[in-house]
Amino acid sequence: MASTETFKFILILLVAILALELIARRLRLPSAAALLAGGIAIAFLPGIPEVSFDPELVLTVFLPPLLMDGAFYTVWSEFRKYLGGILWLAVGAVVFTTFVVGVTVHWVLPSLPWAACFALGAVVSPPDAVAAKAVLGKVRLPRRLLVLLEGESLLNDATGLVLFRFAVAAALTGAFSTQAAVLSFAGLAVGGIVVGLVVGGLLVFALRYIDHVFLAITASCLSPWAAYIGGESLHVSGVMSVVACGIVFGWYQHDVFTANIRVRSTAFWEVMIFLLEALVFILIGFSLRGVVERLGGLGNAIDSLGVPLLAVLAAVILSRFFWIYATDYLRVPLGRLVGRHPAPPSPKASFLLSWAGMRGVVTLAIALSLPEAVPGRDLTLAAAFAVILVTVVVQGGTIAPVIRWLGLDRVERSASEHLTEAQALVLVDAAQLEAVKARAYDETGALIHPRLLEQYTYRVSIAERYAKAPETLGTGRMDHYDVVLAAIAAGRAELLRLHRSGRIHDELLHYLERDLDFQQIEAENDRQSPP
Repeated sequence: MASTETFKFILILLVAILALELIARRLRLPSAAALLAGGIAIAFLPGIPEVSFDPELVLTVFLPPLLMDGAFYTVWSEFRKYLGGILWLAVGAVVFTTFVVGVTVHWVLPSLPWAACFALGAVVSPPDAVAAKAVLGKVRLPRRLLVLLEGESLLNDATGLVLFRFAVAAALTGAFSTQAAVLSFAGLAVGGIVVGLVVGGLLVFALRYIDHVFLAITASCLSPWAAYIGGESLHVSGVMSVVACGIVFGWYQHDVFTANIRVRSTAFWEVMIFLLEALVFILIGFSLRGVVERLGGLGNAIDSLGVPLLAVLAAVILSRFFWIYATDYLRVPLGRLVGRHPAPPSPKASFLLSWAGMRGVVTLAIALSLPEAVPGRDLTLAAAFAVILVTVVVQGGTIAPVIRWLGLDRVERSASEHLTEAQALVLVDAAQLEAVKARAYDETGALIHPRLLEQYTYRVSIAERYAKAPETLGTGRMDHYDVVLAAIAAGRAELLRLHRSGRIHDELLHYLERDLDFQQIEAENDRQSPP
């Protein structure tokens, strides 16, 4: 397509994304499944041009910001606490799945070389950060399970990519060294972490001296690509580089961002991530057309590859179940050997972890990057799409009902070392009151800010009452903010009336409207805040 036609086509896809997202919300369907199905339907419409894309370009464009989005909001204390479990999933489960799928494919197709079978296994083994975020972002889960799944999605791409590269090299050269693979993986991971820490540190340092809103937002949005491309250019893991950079940036952004920059950058970032996630699933849907045409049509593809594809699907799903249940029951005796007392295994939690193994853009991109000379390339492409389709539509589409069926949507509120919202508010309001007291009197001791002192003293007293007996104030909380929102709406209506009648200038309208916007955002957030 010509450049102009390509741009028009992208605009059409964005309109389709809006329509599919609205349909998914109205029908309460998972967005990822709706976008994937929509991409497939659009791809086969008459007159739609064939879409081909460079897999390396897809990884470079989409993966860094989507990984950064997950790493940025990672709770470091929880990530560190459950790092052992995360590594069991991100490394152990991926390696085990690669092995099981490779053995299964060789059993079904004995003529296919072992290296090509394991290359296929490496393609379909890593669950995807994009697919996981698209699904997990809309469900309620106990913190441990959520941290395990999100942490796994951040790290397992590195494992899958390393396994894939070694399997392809073995398929092309006939040589493979387990020791070299392990050492290479360790070097890539450690090197990537170092690069990410450096890029994250430089970003935080630079943002301390950038006070312009748009420049700060631009610098922060460029950081995931800087980390990824920097890592890949130094021949280390770009995935690990982005994750390390995102964790560093997420930890220090509270110090380096002003309120204005944080609010605006969050809005911009959320829109960008929404569009990138949606385009990923649309492009995955489009890729089916190329796979089907390459295999001579859907009927021929099913006839020639139906049995191997079913075998791959079964191996992918069942191997994850086996690994997670086995490791969950083994961690108790293993923990006792080193003097720890881990929590007893939970069959329900293990089932959910096993079911939440959605594949996505990484599986598709590395499948498309498979060299033509590798045996079984058509099977690998078809298997990649089949695994993505089944895991996103079936597993991702049913994960919310599965959570409810298992009773895991009732998020535990057990004793924790963390403060409640009410307890934290008492400390925050008390700190604000002390700052007001220090400035409420002039040098002679005369009170010069009585209203501020009264206001902040009252806030502390309310916060203390709320912390001691939240039920006494919780009943009127919704009514209170309903009145506040009604007052804001009345003020907004009067402001528009004044503007429409020509009594105030547009500049004053925008200034006062922004003030009302902030009031409304604060009231709506407080109204929805958990007690």
